[in-house]
Amino acid sequence: MSLVQAAAHDQEDLAMSDLATTVINAHGGLDRYAQYSSATVHFRSGGALWAMKGQDGIFDKAAVRVDLRRQHASHYPFTAPGLHTSFTAQRVAVESDAGQLVAERFDPRAAFAGHDLETPWDDLHVAYFAGYAMWTYLTSPFTFTSPGFRTEELPPVIEDGQSWNRLKVTFPDEIATHCREQTFYFDQEGLLRRHDYTAEVLNAGPAAHYCFDHKNFEGIMVPTRRRVHPLGEDGVVVPDIELVTIDVDHVEFS
Repeated sequence: MSLVQAAAHDQEDLAMSDLATTVINAHGGLDRYAQYSSATVHFRSGGALWAMKGQDGIFDKAAVRVDLRRQHASHYPFTAPGLHTSFTAQRVAVESDAGQLVAERFDPRAAFAGHDLETPWDDLHVAYFAGYAMWTYLTSPFTFTSPGFRTEELPPVIEDGQSWNRLKVTFPDEIATHCREQTFYFDQEGLLRRHDYTAEVLNAGPAAHYCFDHKNFEGIMVPTRRRVHPLGEDGVVVPDIELVTIDVDHVEFS
């Protein structure tokens, strides 16, 4: 049984008042999501992180295809025309469109040991980080009811004069992501507005990831602007620093 099929089955046992169910329905619902097996996103990504890693401009204009039934992602073109990445939790690679293996790394997370925010990345570091990050972003909140995921409703908070509901989500060990426990904030319509986590591979502390300008793509609501800011030692967002920016041009579900 795939992630999405199991999630659709498990949701039958959830009360409609459950926050996880509410936000999944606000983003299109599991029935609609289950009709698709992949999402292809055309986007641009900037921010201070890429320059600090020696990878400035790597995603100035790119696309990523994520598998909705298992954890796999592929960015293209990657570093040159005709090249793409292949990401899973256990392996990351750069391949040519003709099928030639350019580079690969098994147990890719171990390659970040000892890193800090200014440690340069090679292409496989980028492929792993971008692969798991975009998969996480594009499959949330639909994966929250999948096997191994746990959700806990936290007290709401007021931000920008609005009350945002919160879910603490614990990811299963077999899923590559920023960290095991992450917090998602949703507005009164149930749409994702903020996502807090600590990107462990960066070793740079917690971050607040804001989501804006949701659009409907084939029945699925997707935020088309994302901005990631560091959190200070006091837990306050540092608005003047944009670690990562993501601007989505188009999404195709198939």
